Amino acid sequence: MTRRSRANRVDSCDGPALRAALQIAAGWLDANVDQINALNVFPVPDGDTGSNMSLTMRSAVAEASGTPPNATAGAVARAAAHGALMGARGNSGVILSQILRGLARGLDDKPSFGAGDLAVALAEGAATAYRGVIKPVEGTILTVARESAAEAETTAAAGGDLRELLTAVVAAGRESLARTPSLLPVLAEAGVVDAGGQGYLAFLEGLLRYFNGDNVTIVPREEPVARRPTVEQGQYGYCTEFLLRGQALDVETLRREVAVQGESALVVGDGSVIRVHVHTFDPGAVLSAAARFGSLHSIKIDNMADQHRDYLLSVQAEEVARDSVGIRPVQAERAFLPSSPPDGELSLVVVASGSGCTQLFRSLGAAVVVPGGQTMNPSTRDLIEAVESAPGQTVVLLPNNGNIVPTAQQAVSMTNKRVVVVPTLSVPQGVSAMMAYNFESDLDSNVRAMSQAAERVRTVETTRAVRAAKVDGLQVEEGAAIALLDGQLVATGADLAEVALTALARASAGDAELVTVIFGEAASRLDAEELSESISRRWPNLSVEVVDGGQPHYPFIISVE
Repeated sequence: MTRRSRANRVDSCDGPALRAALQIAAGWLDANVDQINALNVFPVPDGDTGSNMSLTMRSAVAEASGTPPNATAGAVARAAAHGALMGARGNSGVILSQILRGLARGLDDKPSFGAGDLAVALAEGAATAYRGVIKPVEGTILTVARESAAEAETTAAAGGDLRELLTAVVAAGRESLARTPSLLPVLAEAGVVDAGGQGYLAFLEGLLRYFNGDNVTIVPREEPVARRPTVEQGQYGYCTEFLLRGQALDVETLRREVAVQGESALVVGDGSVIRVHVHTFDPGAVLSAAARFGSLHSIKIDNMADQHRDYLLSVQAEEVARDSVGIRPVQAERAFLPSSPPDGELSLVVVASGSGCTQLFRSLGAAVVVPGGQTMNPSTRDLIEAVESAPGQTVVLLPNNGNIVPTAQQAVSMTNKRVVVVPTLSVPQGVSAMMAYNFESDLDSNVRAMSQAAERVRTVETTRAVRAAKVDGLQVEEGAAIALLDGQLVATGADLAEVALTALARASAGDAELVTVIFGEAASRLDAEELSESISRRWPNLSVEVVDGGQPHYPFIISVE
């Protein structure tokens, strides 16, 4: 309960009251999700800051709701912090979980708390969030948390109660948020305030609404869940993979010969070692062609029809188990797709979206594929479950998305297995890292090789702008084609292929050896082949491969190596 004294002052808050306040804060944050998502600097169709913070907060509330009815304020805060930690998604969700962790530390062992206690807890929350970020940037949620916490200390020192403190904190948070564009030029150019700061302000406003007696209901909202990958009958064949060793190996000629043998062909390496991956109906022909160049090693051939059948059986078993309990928790909606574990104790866990990308990573040796990516950031709990389900006690984790890297790093310390994160920022970086993996090498050698391979890749992503914006000097119109190079907007125009070519030029494609066009669900193979031909005409010496990724939102994701 909240204890009120003269003039309706709110002098203390116990565990049940804190639990109720957090529920209203979560509801208010949820009510503002769309507004927060719209503040994404880049006008891409995957702004998910608000979604990630809301889902993180929902996990916090779910954990807090499981505490005993008469739990202390400290116990409720600890439960909420643990729930947020396990449910954290994306950069914004991870930072929010760190704020709640600091808040819990500030309220530890307290049966109830007053204004002074909350001021200390909010300051500890901000400090914990700063410590959790390797390179803190001002003009973000961190600034809003720190400056609003400073106002809390001032109000508490002046004798304000909890309601007065939160009123002052919200006012300071609004002022701090309004200043974020002056601290971060990219926000000023885009004409927006920081999305994470806006999300944290919504959290603070929710707490104030509770102490003002306002109620907010958490409205049911569909969590963006990755669709289960599907594979058409005509795509079955054999996933064929091997190493080719020799001297002065002709990579370009081998690449051309492998490409005509099937689909999803990937040939990377140098004059002494080449790694080959291809989906083909005649693996013998591929091996025979490659054997003319050098000696074959580590040959791996999997029947994709068998893989698909096993996957369908696993899906059916999961659905039966889920239906038997009648409850579908958020985590149960994510499908883990274990493949045949490699020899040894080391497993690979990757994050990917799209049927083609999922199948590609599985065929490259991923023991577990976690559905996720843009707008579908997996939670800490999702990644922990994936790690725990992988065979072996040592796991290499590839997040394949910059917004998932913090969540992956947070999961490392929360499992008894040894987990190493190779911080891949895109699907092309993940594919390159997987191609560099050698099942015969030790962990350190593999991590080093995979990291180096990922760093050599540049990534071009094309999509359509969801709103008008000005970013990095480029004026973007709503609906225009846009291209990002390594996460930075570099081109806009009317045609997706046109902006892709512009971005490839910025990536110095003429100096590269290989470009791989991964086409998504919004593009056809014909579209991808036409883009491939345009690339070949512009850079005749460049090898171009086409892969069906099936990813959402981005018609073309292109790797430059």
